[in-house]
Amino acid sequence: MNSLILREASRLLVGAMLMFSVFMLLRGHNEPGGGFIGGLIAAIAFSLYALAAGPEAVRAALRADPRILAMAGLGMAILAGLIALLESGPFLTGVWGEIAGIKVGTPLLFDIGVYFAVVGAVLTIVLALKEQVD
Repeated sequence: MNSLILREASRLLVGAMLMFSVFMLLRGHNEPGGGFIGGLIAAIAFSLYALAAGPEAVRAALRADPRILAMAGLGMAILAGLIALLESGPFLTGVWGEIAGIKVGTPLLFDIGVYFAVVGAVLTIVLALKEQVD
């Protein structure tokens, strides 16, 4: 698409949408949000960027193949469940620990994995469709 308004507006919107997606990811444990909705918002931001600047620009901005991103996210989500098994608990039970004085747990690892899996899966489809059209 060759729209000056879309190209310039997308520069501001993509950054704001990505920050909002991280906000939704981090607030998802105790309130509405989480990895899935945060990942969808991030994928929409990159889709808008693909519409304005082309799929090559999105691939350059991601610095990783979206399929690799989806597989890494799936691996992180599975790892979050396996950690509970190592602690002699059921699969995907929350395990909490402390790193540098900050309490962290496997639910956050699971949400981050879902976030990456959703972003990777959606962008794989969107970029393939956009490249086919172009």
